[in-house]
Formats: sequence, C-alpha cells, structure tokens
Amino acid sequence: MKVAYVLATNMASSYKLTSMILPQLERDAHGADVVGIFFFDDNLFCLRKGDPVGERLAAVARQKKMLLIVCDMCAVRRGLAEGTLDQCGSGAVKAKGLVDGVTAGCFPQLYAAFAGSPPDYVITL
Repeated sequence: MKVAYVLATNMASSYKLTSMILPQLERDAHGADVVGIFFFDDNLFCLRKGDPVGERLAAVARQKKMLLIVCDMCAVRRGLAEGTLDQCGSGAVKAKGLVDGVTAGCFPQLYAAFAGSPPDYVITL
C-alpha cells in the first residue's frame, strides 16, 4: 500500500513526523510505502539544512525514493524559497536553504509528481 502524507496541522512535523513516522521509516517498520510528504506552514522548518530531523528524513527519502515537497507559498513567505508569491503554483518557485532533495510546489506539481504512480491513500496530519 502506498501512502502520501500532508503535514498541514500545527506541530505535525515536530510531533507526529518526528516521534512516530520517521523512526518507523528508519526501522523499515512503518507498514506502508510512503511515496511522499507535502509540508505546509511552519512544518517546513524541520527541513532546513542542518536540522537533525530534516537531515534524517532526507536520508530516508533518498533511500526510499520518497517525494519531499514544501508548499511554495509557505516557503516564499518564510524565506525558504526563491521566487515570488505571484509565481506560486507555476512550478517556478525553487526551494532554498532546505535539505537535499526537497522541492517547492503546489498541487499542480504534486499531481504531476504522482501522475505515473499515485498513492493509494493520502493522509492529512
């Protein structure tokens, strides 16, 4: 079973991802194939280059070929992307200052990334 997570609620990355999902992924004990995680709002901050959680997640994502994508508008507003608010959703915004492998985008980019092999479930946390 393939799942994608959307981290949209307050502290989803600092609690649910950090204490539940990431340790299970690192132990190959999660029970599902996580194909992507979409980060919104302040959940982006765990992906800053050098952050221990972000670096661990980037390593797992590389190994498992997992998509890590940040909301482009959220990233621009937090200084974690190059681009303007007018470019959000176009694919022109680029992540900056984040761990390797993270992209910035919006739903059109998410849909395109999953077009060939969509998840069976999308779980919003």
